[in-house]
Amino acid sequence: MIQLKTVEEIEIMKEGGRILAEVLFEVLDHAKPGATELELDGLAEKLILERGAEPGFKKVDGYKHTICISTNDVVVHGIPTEYKLKEGDVVGIDCGVYYKGFHTDVAHTVRVQKSKVKSQKSDEVDRFLETGKNALKEAIKQARAGNRIGHISQAIQKIVEGAGYSVVRSLIGHGVGRELHEEPEVPGFLDGSISTTPLLKVGMTIAIEVIYNMGKHDVTYSGGDGWTIKTKDKSLSGLFERTIAITTGEPLVLTRVI
Repeated sequence: MIQLKTVEEIEIMKEGGRILAEVLFEVLDHAKPGATELELDGLAEKLILERGAEPGFKKVDGYKHTICISTNDVVVHGIPTEYKLKEGDVVGIDCGVYYKGFHTDVAHTVRVQKSKVKSQKSDEVDRFLETGKNALKEAIKQARAGNRIGHISQAIQKIVEGAGYSVVRSLIGHGVGRELHEEPEVPGFLDGSISTTPLLKVGMTIAIEVIYNMGKHDVTYSGGDGWTIKTKDKSLSGLFERTIAITTGEPLVLTRVI
């Protein structure tokens, strides 16, 4: 059952989302060569607690960390380790906040580099990451009352596959609120007719996720930890996610830095 949120509840989620977005992008600023995945995890927890919120992922049974980190061929649910980031690594950080009874969820992928100044020369990795950002941007535009989940799915698939990459089929976005994962499911691909997918209504809060690979879409569990999922062909993977509220007008991005 899809849980519609009140205006007051969405305001709470907006505050939690602001906290989460601020934390995520501060952590990403520290994703430099030499930083370990565990150091980034510890920083995220510290920043969340300082802001009066709780790490949402620690409320998931069996998970003991604040972030999931996806380095290079890790797709999702990567457990932070002592691995030291290297120049050129592709790192996705997925993080959640629990604030006043509600969850928000966000993820972003970057290329590890010493300086914030981007080289004028763009390559295939840059194009890959820009594709994910664009897919998320266009998907969010579809998150309007009267549209359907399939409009979001179609937007993601069109951009990702149109650029020659693959949408992961076995991992999807989701509703979010009092629980980290709620109905409806929000796939990054369209399977069947848009008309058969859930209708978007005012008060719905969803986590739109672009989960895609540079190579084929097949994934596999790796490392024996029961969490880490990698690309089967060892190709790079990307992850971009925002928590969105459906309103009477434009989509409201709850995990946006003010």
